[in-house]
Amino acid sequence: MIADGNPEAAVSLRQVAVRRERFTLGPLNIEVPRGLVTAVVGPNGSGKSTLFRLLLKMEPYDDGGEVEVLGHPVKPGADESFKTGIGYLAELPHAYEDSLTAEEKARFASMWYPGWDWDRYRKLIRSFDAESPDKLKKMSKGMRRKVELACALAHNPELLLLDEPSSGLDPFAWKTMLGELQRYMEQGDRTMIIASHITEEVRRLADCILFVHRGKALGFYEKDQLFDSWRALAVASPEPGRIAELAKSPGLQGVAESAPGIYQLETDLAEEAEAYCRERGFQVMGSRRMELEDILSCLIRKEDARR
Repeated sequence: MIADGNPEAAVSLRQVAVRRERFTLGPLNIEVPRGLVTAVVGPNGSGKSTLFRLLLKMEPYDDGGEVEVLGHPVKPGADESFKTGIGYLAELPHAYEDSLTAEEKARFASMWYPGWDWDRYRKLIRSFDAESPDKLKKMSKGMRRKVELACALAHNPELLLLDEPSSGLDPFAWKTMLGELQRYMEQGDRTMIIASHITEEVRRLADCILFVHRGKALGFYEKDQLFDSWRALAVASPEPGRIAELAKSPGLQGVAESAPGIYQLETDLAEEAEAYCRERGFQVMGSRRMELEDILSCLIRKEDARR
């Protein structure tokens, strides 16, 4: 069944909420574009893993919400064949697979995916240098992660969900993983959603960034535009005490007086903020792109102020 919705969206969430005793995810209204990489960024416990389980129909959500994945509705009683087009890497390994070898895990996975490609799987295992006869529970964290990545990619899924994929990988394996994921996306018709704490990973892979905190979506941004527009400005004035004037700057995210007449200004409208400062006689001493962590801190601060 193909649901009515945005054909350009790989994932659509409309008024979706997951409620537990001590945690609520949502309500979420998000559309994840097809053919791009979206990074989900937020502190531990923000709901990133819950979001992935929701998309896989492993997490029930409140009545009134609507979830579509690859054009198919995700709800009780609906067809689940869409799952064969998804590759999923969970944040933590599954204990029930501990007694399996890599080959046994792959054989089990291949039963669920009509598009499973053994040649592709073995090529990935060699690329990751993960050939081992050991049972999964005997492998190092990094070695097991590489086996799991190979299994997630072996059927060349239309949608790839990766929850902290580089956890446990050494720098060489991390670089190899990036290369394989970039080749996967080069096909042009694949979509990837990745939860990651690693700034460089997000910079290299992502096209879009979804920020989350305490179950709330703080914003969905195009990555290059985000890093271009969010800036930390150092401005100066011969007259101290003008912080109230700077507090009216376009796109203001934060402002502080670091020394008499010297101010640090955070903004998501860099060009407009610089022009505003110059028009009022401030000297713009410097401008730097804000790091992902700094942007997230600003968004969290703004969200907490609303509570």
